[in-house]
This record gives sequence, structure tokens and C-alpha cells, in this order.
Amino acid sequence: MATDHHIHPLSGPELGPWLDALGGLRIRVFREFPYLYEGTLEYERDYLRIYLEAPDSLVVLVTDAGGNLVGATTCVPMCREGPEFQEPFRKAGIDIGRVCYFGESILLPEWRGRGLGKMFFERREAHARGLGHDITAFCAVDRADDHPLRPAGYRPLDPFWSSRGYAKLPHLQVTFSWREIGVENETPKTLTFWTKSWNA
Repeated sequence: MATDHHIHPLSGPELGPWLDALGGLRIRVFREFPYLYEGTLEYERDYLRIYLEAPDSLVVLVTDAGGNLVGATTCVPMCREGPEFQEPFRKAGIDIGRVCYFGESILLPEWRGRGLGKMFFERREAHARGLGHDITAFCAVDRADDHPLRPAGYRPLDPFWSSRGYAKLPHLQVTFSWREIGVENETPKTLTFWTKSWNA
């Protein structure tokens, strides 16, 4: 049966040929609220190196029938992430060796609502459990409800994440800086972690 898309699960160096396409997709999707990210491919290549160099990473790509990248999701053991992401868990007394960090799940607007977001979580959770991790976690940027660039009708993904069994933990936060669209310099943002425990 013909399909209008293809799924590509990759690990480590397999990501190499896709690196710039993934970076470009991240730049495009994260320009949207709430991230408002003004990215560059140079930064993206550096950021994505963690998934390229980690043999136990997982990157799942979605391409359309023409081979164009339209969606992606990533995960990697927390022990391979930067210290700023590990620190909130260490301070909370959580062994980072138990945690698999979920990077991003991104889809072009016209590809949303097809069940691919659920598939991304299922693939990453299966990968995490296969590695022996019993906690999966991701973080999301905090934005005020009255943010001036919040689009009319914007609906946060909190209900979807909750339906997947994730809980927002306000005591687990990280500060990360990036340049927003229309802003000359990087500014710090607070991101809060959502986690799910498989042994609860």
C-alpha cells in the first residue's frame, strides 16, 4: 500500500547525511511561538553533534513522498547531555543514569494531526526502555499567557503531554539562551522539565 511519508530511525553516525536538513527543519519550526528561535545552520551543526556522536542516540526522521524532511524527533541518554540539563536532576537527587532525555519533536504545520507526534513518543520511549532507563524527560520553554507574540488561538501541548503520562515538575528547570526573532542578542529563557517514570 502506498504511503505519503517514510520513517527513518537513525542512531549516531547514521545521522550525518541528514544533519543540515535536520538543522534547517529545527530553524523553521522553532521560529514559531513559543520558541521564537532565530537559528543558524552553524549553531545547529554544533547542537546536533551530540546525537551524531552518541552511538546510543535515536533520531527518527519523517520524509514526504519526495524525500523532503518534514518531521523529526530525538533522544539520548541524559549522561551524554550538557551539564546544564543534568544539574536539575542531580540537585533533586535523581540518578541521571536512569534518565533518557527527549530533545525535540518537530513537524511542519501541514503534517500535524496525523498521529506522528504519538509515534515519536512511542519510538523514543521504546528506545529508552531498551537502554534500561526508567525515567524519560523533556523540557519546554515557559512563556507568559500574555506574551505579545502569542498567536490568537494558540493551544499549548500540555494536554497532549499529560495524556502521554508526563507530569510537569516546576522544581526541575534549566536556563538556556538563544536569539529570538527580531532581537539582536541572545537572552536567557527558563525551561521546565516534564517527566515520566516507568517504575512508578
